[in-house]
Amino acid sequence: MITKAPLDARSGIAVALLAVAFSAPATAQDASPWQQGSHSAVRLLAGSRSGAVLLGGVAFQLEPGWKTYWRTPGDSGVPPRFDFSRSDNVDAVTVLWPAPSKFPDGAGGHSLGYHDQVVLPLRIAAKNADKPITLRATVTYAVCAKLCVPVEASIELPFVSVASTEDSALAAALDTVPKPARIGDPNPLTIRDVKRKGESAVTVDVVTANPKDDVDLFVEGPTPDWALPIPTRLNRAPRGVKRFSFNLEGLPPDTKPEGAALKLTLVGGKQAYEFNINLD
Repeated sequence: MITKAPLDARSGIAVALLAVAFSAPATAQDASPWQQGSHSAVRLLAGSRSGAVLLGGVAFQLEPGWKTYWRTPGDSGVPPRFDFSRSDNVDAVTVLWPAPSKFPDGAGGHSLGYHDQVVLPLRIAAKNADKPITLRATVTYAVCAKLCVPVEASIELPFVSVASTEDSALAAALDTVPKPARIGDPNPLTIRDVKRKGESAVTVDVVTANPKDDVDLFVEGPTPDWALPIPTRLNRAPRGVKRFSFNLEGLPPDTKPEGAALKLTLVGGKQAYEFNINLD
């Protein structure tokens, strides 16, 4: 299978409300019960049953002040891992990742991930569209505040509804996944140019329709063992341009960057785009 203690009254109320959410029963049969872990809970969502490729989701709820991580966690952290191998009539599952937020990691760097709640959409390919499907997932993830705590949950959910009550939630989650784009595309937020300077420095020029938007740029290498730094926003740039820079550090041993396939994720305002490039 391919597997792509409250400090004041307000926080006490928030924790109590979160506990109620964790204990609430699943709506109809389109969501599994919440599986509660340390400072968090997780469950599966099922979209409508139609065709051989289905839409589902993994939903996380986090206590106030706690976060979990994106597929690339930044300067510190552990990305979630998923095992769907015990599922019935499932050929492949692809995890889609909403655009992350950037947090101080408490050690002078930044981590990338999610707070409060997030749904990671799943594209699920059935082996046989006419037979029952049950998705079973073992989810291993970390939640962090000042300290990090590992969590593991085993959850399962059959896909049975012709019209799921979770379709709107899954559609909203899909809208938060960065859209594919190419350099120079006329989007309201786009990368205009990528240049390599010398042996190790790369600059990325970004333009946006709203110059007041806060913009973040994240970079990933071709394989998970690349640990490229989070790009830094430079103070000096041409008028109308937000310029970022990162160094080609954190490469696997004996790896040359020339021609490497990099993924750039650009997030600003309510927009997020993903660019695949080959490094010169």
